[in-house]
Amino acid sequence: MTAIIVLGASGLELAETLKRVLPGADVHGLRGRAEDGVDVVFDETMVHMRNLFEGGRPIIGVCASGILIRALGPALSDKRAEPPVVAVSDDGANIVPLLGGHRGANKLALAIAEATGGHAAVTTAGDVRLGLALDEPPQGWIVANPENAKGITAALLAGEVVSLNVEAGNADWITGSKASFADDATMIVRVTDKAVTDPGKDLVLHPPVLALGVGCERGADSKELIALAEETLTGAGLAAGSVACVVSLDLKSDEAAVHGLAAHLNVPARFFTAAELEAEAPRLANPSDVVFAEVGCHGVAEGAALAAAGVKSQLVAEKNKSKRATCAIARSIRDINPQALGRAQGTLAVVGIGPGADDWRTPEVTAALRDAEDVVGYALYLDLIEGLIAGKPRHSSDLGHEEDRARQALDLAGQGKRVALVCSGDAGIYALATLVYELLDREDRADWNRVAVSVKPGISALQAAAARIGAPLGHDFCAISLSDLLTPMEDIERRLKAAADGDFVVAFYNPVSKRRKKQLVLARDILLTGRGPKTPVVLARNLGRDGESIDVIDLADLTPDRVDMLTLVLVGSSQTRRVTPVIEGAPVRVYTPRGYGDKMDKT
Repeated sequence: MTAIIVLGASGLELAETLKRVLPGADVHGLRGRAEDGVDVVFDETMVHMRNLFEGGRPIIGVCASGILIRALGPALSDKRAEPPVVAVSDDGANIVPLLGGHRGANKLALAIAEATGGHAAVTTAGDVRLGLALDEPPQGWIVANPENAKGITAALLAGEVVSLNVEAGNADWITGSKASFADDATMIVRVTDKAVTDPGKDLVLHPPVLALGVGCERGADSKELIALAEETLTGAGLAAGSVACVVSLDLKSDEAAVHGLAAHLNVPARFFTAAELEAEAPRLANPSDVVFAEVGCHGVAEGAALAAAGVKSQLVAEKNKSKRATCAIARSIRDINPQALGRAQGTLAVVGIGPGADDWRTPEVTAALRDAEDVVGYALYLDLIEGLIAGKPRHSSDLGHEEDRARQALDLAGQGKRVALVCSGDAGIYALATLVYELLDREDRADWNRVAVSVKPGISALQAAAARIGAPLGHDFCAISLSDLLTPMEDIERRLKAAADGDFVVAFYNPVSKRRKKQLVLARDILLTGRGPKTPVVLARNLGRDGESIDVIDLADLTPDRVDMLTLVLVGSSQTRRVTPVIEGAPVRVYTPRGYGDKMDKT
């Protein structure tokens, strides 16, 4: 993920522009100077830059080049392992790739220049004179021996004779450059999908022209499938670096072994319907009526490989079998773009955005929202994160339509999309994570079951309220929703009595609505049986949003007219205390002792 570092308010607008055109980028702003709307706030510029660099993060500094040079100079060691670093003037006019030119910095600089209309000051000789970076090929290509790229490039720059042998796919990005190649030279750029064990001085480039089709039994071991794939590649003399994707039947899209193999090869996994694979039946080398009877196509591994490699492709490794898996390989006549094939496994991230403030949203949630293709949620919550999801399809609905939102999110993910289902606070506390799992459990739908579901936690309203007022959750506490729309009133009353008997600090969610007032009165009266009328109650409204308010009142004064559905009510235990400010005008603080005082008294 690229980090866009901003040191002053004048660079914030450019940073937002860059974030929109660079997928996955986040904005880091210097505290006190560039905080508005950023994803990460930092204090020490030099330390923060160096930590990002040493962590392998690409860096775009909206600042002077000298700042980046002084910050990163002490961390420079191996140029082959360093992430790209680019300096950009805050008007976007000048873009300078400082480090990692052939590790992405030149491409970043050119992308930024295109977005801003500025000038990318690319200085690496191969790019400038040849229009070619042999050690930074297009997406999907693999440089088998990057240590030879420098010598080949130097030879081309010096006008020495170099040959280009294209044995697989095409190499338009090379042939269309300014570089001149000749036949029968001693130095060769070899474009091949074959495994090369002793390249000598040759530069070996593997184009993404192989589709690795697989099938396996349910629950097969990843190790078995990986071993079978490697055996198949080795037996055919093919290079793993030319594998563009791992492909299979859509019924296998949730199969851990398939995803384990894809991760092992560092390529995407894509999936086809049985009808799409059956269309390849005339080209199969080993069609099977047994397979057709079971899944609706005459071959999974061979069919998937051919479907991914395209109409003019051919099998270069027929179906190979192990105990619980099959594997086949097809070669395409052109580069394979996995994103244009079949579909991915659908993912559903149920995210909690916290109360709504940017600095109360976790980096994990921010990353999930950026990665999502479709976003589902209550319209107000989606408005709070508009900057993160701009340009993505939004699927919003009103309060009371929670089940509709969960179903829609699962349906979209079932189509192979990356979906984020947005909740306020924490996704698992009175939110939609539980509804998603309940729907999965109750309906047992095949398309939903193949979705990879994850829950990304957020700061809950009770945490935010506690942090704003002091430390009222310092000892045992509980949360109770006062809404009887989904929970019978007798259950709510039973839990209220238990909370009163246990002397818990209690957080009330959904305290009132336009037509529901009596529950809060009942809750107050029940709690008054176990704690005094002056027990502090925190009323926290619109936390982290415009119009935020925090009040502390006595439990005896808690009435429905003082709260609404946007209010979190936090009732102290019998031990919870107010701290009256010494300085006039300072806020009251509330905390619940945990017992340290007794320990201190004994010592």
